[in-house]
Amino acid sequence: MAGVILAGSAFASEQTAYSPERFARAQLSGSPVLVDIAASWCPVCKVQATVVHQALAEPAFSHFVVLDLDFDTQKDAVRRFGATMQSTLIIFKGKKEVARVVGATDPDVIEAMMRRATD
Repeated sequence: MAGVILAGSAFASEQTAYSPERFARAQLSGSPVLVDIAASWCPVCKVQATVVHQALAEPAFSHFVVLDLDFDTQKDAVRRFGATMQSTLIIFKGKKEVARVVGATDPDVIEAMMRRATD
């Protein structure tokens, strides 16, 4: 799912693979940051990815930076975020974590979480 997702507005959200450097840059960018901790074999993660992708198409969320963190291959980063399982979504506003959900697939829940970074 890495790449750039065009959101159909004046802004485009960016979605790319997680690295500590990208995360640090994203936190300083002024855009809300969503860290998506997922595994390729996880069905809940696939649903979450679809819900997040749909939310990014909305103007309210089009400026988000989404960083995909692989639960299986990026264990050090997973531990740094304090995640204990895949299907974890973490939202940052600047350097502050403002929301976290595990296993949520309801669009209303995920969008409400994302809204916390836009207030």
